[in-house]
Formats: sequence, structure tokens, C-alpha cells
Amino acid sequence: MKYVLVMFLCSQIQGNPCKQFEPEFTHFKTYGECAKYAYEYSNTIMSNFSMGFVEDYKAYLVFDCKVFGTV
Repeated sequence: MKYVLVMFLCSQIQGNPCKQFEPEFTHFKTYGECAKYAYEYSNTIMSNFSMGFVEDYKAYLVFDCKVFGTV
């Protein structure tokens, strides 16, 4: 099976819905490769956000590795 990575930037502030974005890499041969990349990429993104942005918007990331063709 092949997997596609779907990522969202979310906020705990009411009225700010999650917004989907496309990471650098989106297609993977295994679920494990997809999940590992998603965690590492999430860490990179969160590290690049200013602490003010994270605090002000209560920002967090969500991801899912879906079987290719079911997205």
C-alpha cells in the first residue's frame, strides 16, 4: 500500500477552524515512514513558529496518514 500525508494547522481559539496545508513530502511507501516524517516535520514547523504565535492562537498541528486513493 501507499500512503498520503494530510496535515492541518489548528487553533484552540473559537472561530479559527483548522486549515489544511501541504507538507514538503506527501507520499510514502509505508504507514511508518509517513507517521515518522509527520512527527519530525511537525516538530520543525512548531519550532519555527514564534512563541507569541503559539501562545496567542493556541496553535497545534494535526496529521493523518491515509491509504492512497481514499483521500
